[in-house]
Amino acid sequence: MNTYLSGIQSSGLLHLGNWFGAMRPHIELQEREGEHFYFIADYHALTTSRDPEALRDNVREAVVAYLAMGLDPERAVFWRQSDVPEVTELSWMLSCVTGMGLFERAHSYKDKIAKGVKPNVGLFTYPALMAADILAFDPTHVPVGADQKQHVEMTQDMAASFNAAFNAEVFRRPEPLIEAQDKLAKVVGTDGQKMSKSYGNTIWIFETGKKLKKAVNTITTDSRPPEEPKEPESVLLFRFLELFLEAEELSEWEERVRQGGADGPGYGHLKVRLIELIEETFRAGRERREELLADPGEIDRLLALGADRARERAVAVRDRALEACGLR
Repeated sequence: MNTYLSGIQSSGLLHLGNWFGAMRPHIELQEREGEHFYFIADYHALTTSRDPEALRDNVREAVVAYLAMGLDPERAVFWRQSDVPEVTELSWMLSCVTGMGLFERAHSYKDKIAKGVKPNVGLFTYPALMAADILAFDPTHVPVGADQKQHVEMTQDMAASFNAAFNAEVFRRPEPLIEAQDKLAKVVGTDGQKMSKSYGNTIWIFETGKKLKKAVNTITTDSRPPEEPKEPESVLLFRFLELFLEAEELSEWEERVRQGGADGPGYGHLKVRLIELIEETFRAGRERREELLADPGEIDRLLALGADRARERAVAVRDRALEACGLR
């Protein structure tokens, strides 16, 4: 039987990039036969977070967003990372058999340093905790975007190193599961870069009304008039529309833009349609979110239930590792 596992970091309001790149694939994967494990990675947030209240709020927001958009805690084990302390024990054991060079080659570490993030030990050893997050639950598959494939490959290397070091088959080798369509591999932000909270170019999935209109209006455009023919590839708004529209309607909009003339749609028309699509796609989720926020006790109950189920698996894997290396 296949076992699927993935996580998402609790770093603020979840945006369109989070939805198309992680949340939607995770929720859709519930329909596939097998076991499903998903967690909110709050330990990972500590590499940069220094605001305890904000971290608690961000964790709660991520949990509520997943539940509101359809994650079913009856079909998937869903928990908060810090509620399963066994992963930190495994992280230390994996760190002790991992060469420095493997950490130094991590793309995420090098990218953050290049962007001016002040390095700390947690950021450097981040892959060991991520590997522990995965290996603690014996998954066969880890759903990730193409840009996260290296983390799974590093996890494979750490699992193999531990098993070889102690001559024991403690950890199962997981495989990356990359199924996202090309257009979803990199959801662009309102400025054309990859959508990211750190760039300030995001659109919150539950935004609505005037605030949604204001957010969509920040999408970069140029001064070309509606009647001027344009290639859709040169219009950033199409990178958003193609996330939502069926192929037939998308082709109609693209043809009208190419033709231009009296019927050529202006950027305002494209923005209005995008706002409609965002409102429609997330309307039910917005309503469900409000219901969940009104009952914090239910959220806590679901998290506790998920943590109990997750720890049952993680304790068994942790104990195997302790025995293998002589600590048990």
